[in-house]
Amino acid sequence: MARSVIPQSDLPLFAGETRKFLTISELNEIIKGTLESQLDAVWVVGEISNLRVPPSGHCYFTLKDDKSQIAAVMFRRQGAALRFTPENGMEALCFGRVSLYSVRGDLQLYVESMEPRGQGALYLAFEQLKKKLAAEGLFAPERKRPLPFLPAAIGIVTSGKGAALYDMLRIIGDRFPDRRIVIRPAQVQGEGAAEEIAAAIAELDRSGAVELMIVGRGGGSLEDLWAFNEEIVARAIFESAVPVVSAVGHEIDFTIADFVADQRAPTPTAAAEMVLPRRAELAADIEGLETTLLRAMRHQLEIARDNWRGLVNRLSDPGKKLRENQQRLDDLSLDLARRFQERLRRLRDRLAQAAGRLDALSPLAVLERGYSLTHKLPAESIVKDAASLSRGDRLRVTFAKGRALCRVEEKE
Repeated sequence: MARSVIPQSDLPLFAGETRKFLTISELNEIIKGTLESQLDAVWVVGEISNLRVPPSGHCYFTLKDDKSQIAAVMFRRQGAALRFTPENGMEALCFGRVSLYSVRGDLQLYVESMEPRGQGALYLAFEQLKKKLAAEGLFAPERKRPLPFLPAAIGIVTSGKGAALYDMLRIIGDRFPDRRIVIRPAQVQGEGAAEEIAAAIAELDRSGAVELMIVGRGGGSLEDLWAFNEEIVARAIFESAVPVVSAVGHEIDFTIADFVADQRAPTPTAAAEMVLPRRAELAADIEGLETTLLRAMRHQLEIARDNWRGLVNRLSDPGKKLRENQQRLDDLSLDLARRFQERLRRLRDRLAQAAGRLDALSPLAVLERGYSLTHKLPAESIVKDAASLSRGDRLRVTFAKGRALCRVEEKE
């Protein structure tokens, strides 16, 4: 009985064991589970490259150093909490977990938070938004409007309970208590503060009840003032139809709102002083202007008086000026007559010379020397050659004095 021989290549991978196969999906899930169970969340530092943000809002990029790289993703929910915008070439510190995207078998870092390396996220966000809005012209000096002088109605957007509001009301009341103040309270820090400030600015602007607005708050940390660094507040200030004074924090604090506003006040107190001067200062200014005006008027009167004296001196003897003009007229008349006679003499000389030249060329002058001029009748043609004549032709002969009619009898 013949024995079958099994080829070597068909033997099981492990003798005595049943073969076990994994699908690709199963293998990727095992790898994914192993990674997630064995590797904790990590902080990773690297340079961002290949950054792309599709319509979904998720952020896909690569983190790399000088030797290696890893794919990374930050979903929209986590990205919405960022204070800055990631950019290619930026060195970032990312916190997240490493896992496998089993659909493609891609190893990825799933980023939950991110900070720029070497500078704070808030500072970077401030610089990025400042650069963007400057490029759009929101900070352009030519669009800044002057503040109205002694506005009748002033709008204030700030916290309804802050000390800044009471300071502004006190200063305005001390200087011009008859001014109308329209207060639009708004949350000035924390989540939703930027949206509330922007809505307050737009509401006051639409009301048409104010001639200018003060937008601000008292001092605080960078985080406390951050609502005034948000783009929505900057655009609300830019779109306001009435001038806006930004008064955020202390003198050393600068926000995006300061750059967009028509005027920046170092503090809310200074903003109130800026929009309404002191009565004493106005009175002093008026007195100074009055003094300057009176001095200018006296100076102009002195100039007019000097001019008048000069005119009086010039008109003290009007007959003298008339006599001088009459003598001048006589001199000019004599000179004109002399010039005319001289011109007439030169013209007569030229005419005599021309007449002499014409007389020398005249055929009559030739006749005076004994010659005559013969015309053949009736054609009146001058006879130059006897050959042109025939017996019996009628001729007219002109002498220096008189003429004679002849008939040809014979020619030679």
